[in-house]
Amino acid sequence: MKRRDFLKSATVLGASLLPISPLLAAMDGRVITTGDAKPFDYAWLKGMARHLSEQPHQDHSGQIPEQLQKLSWDDYQAITYRPDHALWSDSKSPFRAQMFHLGRTFTTPVRIYQVSEGEAREIAYDPAMFNLEETDLDASQLSERLGFAGFRLHHESDWQRDIASFLGASYFRAVSQSMQYGLSARGLAIDTAAPDSEEEFPVFTRFWLEQIDDRSMVIVHALLESPSVTGAYRFEIAKDVEGVTMDIDSALYPRQEISRVGVAPLTSMYLVGENDKEVNYDWRPEIHDSDGLAIHSGEDEWLWRPLVNPPQLRYNAFATTSPKGFGLVQRDHDFDHYQDDGVFYDRRPSVWVEPRGDWGEGTVDLVEIPAMDETFDNIVSYWHPVDPLQPGQEYLYAWRLSWYGLPPQQPSLARCVATRTGLGGVVGQRREYFSWRFAVDFRGGPFPFEEPPAEGEIEAVIEVSRGRVEITSARPLEAIQGYRAMFDVVPPDDSTDPIDLRLYLRDAEGTPLTETWLYQWSPPPADQRELHNPGHL
Repeated sequence: MKRRDFLKSATVLGASLLPISPLLAAMDGRVITTGDAKPFDYAWLKGMARHLSEQPHQDHSGQIPEQLQKLSWDDYQAITYRPDHALWSDSKSPFRAQMFHLGRTFTTPVRIYQVSEGEAREIAYDPAMFNLEETDLDASQLSERLGFAGFRLHHESDWQRDIASFLGASYFRAVSQSMQYGLSARGLAIDTAAPDSEEEFPVFTRFWLEQIDDRSMVIVHALLESPSVTGAYRFEIAKDVEGVTMDIDSALYPRQEISRVGVAPLTSMYLVGENDKEVNYDWRPEIHDSDGLAIHSGEDEWLWRPLVNPPQLRYNAFATTSPKGFGLVQRDHDFDHYQDDGVFYDRRPSVWVEPRGDWGEGTVDLVEIPAMDETFDNIVSYWHPVDPLQPGQEYLYAWRLSWYGLPPQQPSLARCVATRTGLGGVVGQRREYFSWRFAVDFRGGPFPFEEPPAEGEIEAVIEVSRGRVEITSARPLEAIQGYRAMFDVVPPDDSTDPIDLRLYLRDAEGTPLTETWLYQWSPPPADQRELHNPGHL
């Protein structure tokens, strides 16, 4: 799942649907459409996807000219789209669309269509759309049938920077108020981190772009294809002061049984943070696109699971029924905690998934993969329905994605704002055995109190799957106008098997004051459990 590698080339259907005419048919600004206009709507696309699911999967990857396949990295980066050729550039629309060129990693054409008044025409490739002068490409050998690698959307708030892009496999992403990209979303995940099968990457093979009458949003339709499934997707994309929202409808048509499917998948990167310093050779104190998984369960419990860069692949599933929301979140937006003035991790967006309709029983899954550098997207989260998808059936899922600095849904309880770990024990006293310290900070909700509670009235409720807990405390932390819970975990044996931790704060009446903090800690091997006692102790 490397960032460069996950941009898989796309699969293209045969030319029997919406055929291309050799004659240029129409122009929208400097964008040329070809072929006969065909009626189009989401119902038609669902019918097309269902029909294709009954046919053998066709893989047309790599069907581009050799000169594009051999492009160097520098030459591919030198290809830019000409803004005056953007779709809708001749209208008063607050949106414009620009295409990505094929080449290098992107070796399979994606067909893109313009929809207007219920009819679709394919957008023809034209070398004049792109700046190719800095490359060795022979534009005369590039046909109007070439296609594109994907597209990006621009908004009138800043025509220079794009607000969303669809590029590679079924990946797409958007920005928050900071206009900064970060984590990505996908149309569908199949067999992610499955122990006995290779992950399958479904592909958006065609897109239909539509500007609706009131022009407040862009509608993007997409056809999804893979050996196991086909799908129809409809995105309503809008820009507001907080970022970008996407209302998504999907219809899935499996070709075969799919037992490990991920709906509304998110993909991010976590290398190092205040709770996980395994990668300690970099000068920056923290490096991550997201720092935690937030879940608002169907049972109305708020969960927060800080991310880690684990020693081995980790797969966790959090069971619930009809979740109210979940997302990969970047809660920490303090530049001082990152010190990165190049890619600005403090500006990365969070993405919140808000299911629409009843998603039934299932789990919010979290996959964490060991990573040694920040170009590797090693975090995946998605909804996993309890029942496998069956061939010949239709599965409908709808959800809203909010690409904001922080999710639009927030608990009324105090939120975890920092997790720190280190060697346990009592300062100044000799350590006789190994333990590990956890310091968890909460802010917001009922904190700070109008009248400080008496000592001991606020209790840390702690559960561990193995081992014992000691040296617990919960005390106010004036610096953050909140509370800090601290405790040590003593492993029960020499095993490195993960230990699951659970924590929240409650008052004297037993009322929860904070969301529930979850963590998974792997004790180090026995020969690495140093006590670090000073010589005089």
